[in-house]
Amino acid sequence: MQLAVFDLDGTITRRDTLLPYVMCFPMSPFRKLWGLLVFLGPLLLFVLGRRDHGQLKGAFIHSVLGAQTRSRIEHWTARFVPALLQRGVFADALTRIAQHKQEGARLVLMSASTDLYVPAIGTALGFDEVICTGVRWNGDRLDGHLSTPNRRGPEKALRFEALRQAHPGLTTAAYGNAGSDLDHLQLANHPLLINPPTPARHQAAKLAIPCAHWQ
Repeated sequence: MQLAVFDLDGTITRRDTLLPYVMCFPMSPFRKLWGLLVFLGPLLLFVLGRRDHGQLKGAFIHSVLGAQTRSRIEHWTARFVPALLQRGVFADALTRIAQHKQEGARLVLMSASTDLYVPAIGTALGFDEVICTGVRWNGDRLDGHLSTPNRRGPEKALRFEALRQAHPGLTTAAYGNAGSDLDHLQLANHPLLINPPTPARHQAAKLAIPCAHWQ
């Protein structure tokens, strides 16, 4: 039996998922514009090196979607996920997931994207487990700042190592698409970097991690 761990954005999906999830959320144009204007402050701090990726992500969600009700978020997720899976994923990714499932592998979706929608994607694709970034709620209202570490880079490596310890004796396969995924890919028995940008491809070559082009 094998443990197969898939990244989401750029590995299963053709592009980032958080930006369209937030920006296409049904709300008044004025409210969305106001949220983006508020977000300029955290964005500037990120550019100046005073905020990390996780803080930037939380600020983006908080600025645009903050105070939305749980029912509205769930309703949007129920629309967003089927549309994404219908036209926004790599066919090769779905084929590889199906192969692992047929072979009896334990499938894990591990993404830096958030629990607003990643668990729904994992359920729709038949994953056994989902690891993703959590966001905070104030009762029934979304806060949007992160409730967990941002599941990216070294944090993904920590989660991957925890998976290996939880499933001792299993060989591991891992799929990612970015330089930030190399931290955990190099821990896998069978890593694969998907459609990487040139710098990540060069880094992968130094680590003897193979690359593939998925369509």
